[in-house]
Amino acid sequence: MAPYLATVDFNKSCAEPGGRVLPPSGRLVRYHLCDTCGFCFAPELQAWTPEEFARNIYNAEYTFVDPEWDDVRPRGTAEMLDGIFRDARGGLRHLDYGGGSGLMSASLRERGWDSTSYDPFVNTDMRVDTLGRFDLVTAVEVFEHVPDVNSLLDNLTTLCKPEGLILFSTLLNDGEVGQGRPLNWWYASPRNGHISLFSQESLRRCFAARGMQLGRPAPGWHAAYRAVPPWARHLPGLSQR
Repeated sequence: MAPYLATVDFNKSCAEPGGRVLPPSGRLVRYHLCDTCGFCFAPELQAWTPEEFARNIYNAEYTFVDPEWDDVRPRGTAEMLDGIFRDARGGLRHLDYGGGSGLMSASLRERGWDSTSYDPFVNTDMRVDTLGRFDLVTAVEVFEHVPDVNSLLDNLTTLCKPEGLILFSTLLNDGEVGQGRPLNWWYASPRNGHISLFSQESLRRCFAARGMQLGRPAPGWHAAYRAVPPWARHLPGLSQR
């Protein structure tokens, strides 16, 4: 296993910078940091069952630590995507992976998109291999939550057409975490389920192993692709090779 990095209280959340602070739980969560690629993770929580995640994290109190997750964020992201790909939306088959209630896809369909939502935590009766393949696969605030990174990446690359694009958001830990430093980064928050924190290099390696390039079209946003699709060539930060 990668070297131990630091320990934080389980109730550390992303809401703290805004003044929404939970009392300490007394339950400590260990994070480890790969000294080769910079991937940071909480192995104890990565070993949880879906039932444990539902009971301890994604419960009735979750909105306190992430007030925008169920309405503001999906609606806002749908509006953003529609603005970026408006000229191509009629010809794109889109999947929102980790889409929760499906509100983002529903908002896109109202705008004329062919959009489907799939969340392995919600749609437990659906199998990835029955969904088909998509031109555009999005994963908004998903990567930091997943306990099994390889399974996520395999699913995304399977669902994306060879000529398609995977567009996802997650913050990078570069410059935020390091050995000999307390883990004060606000994004390293177990109460939000943030158990897999990526560096730029760890993301690059993950997708390179699956034959894909990685670009950064905007702060906090990443795009993986084998070749840039014609309808995405206007995005900044993508190599046109």
